[in-house]
Amino acid sequence: MVDLLSYGFITLGVVFWFWGTSFLLSQRSVLFKLHNLSVSDTLGSLAIIFGLLLQRSREWPLLLLAMLSLALWNTMLGYVLAYCSSRSLITRRSSNG
Repeated sequence: MVDLLSYGFITLGVVFWFWGTSFLLSQRSVLFKLHNLSVSDTLGSLAIIFGLLLQRSREWPLLLLAMLSLALWNTMLGYVLAYCSSRSLITRRSSNG
């Protein structure tokens, strides 16, 4: 039963990865694409690590550290990308007119 649940979480994680990648083909703005990609990649990676946690319960400190690091790193990276892109938009608008 635990193996089935573990494989379910791993499969769900891979589905999240592909789902987020599919938004890259849309005609939306770059920030919308980056947001969807980073959220789906974070959720997918967390689901995969949780599936591994169910299989390798003795490694829980390392896997928990990986989950925490992943959640913090992706959140901070999203803020940095949004800040950099908004700064470049402000710079372009002020120089144009």
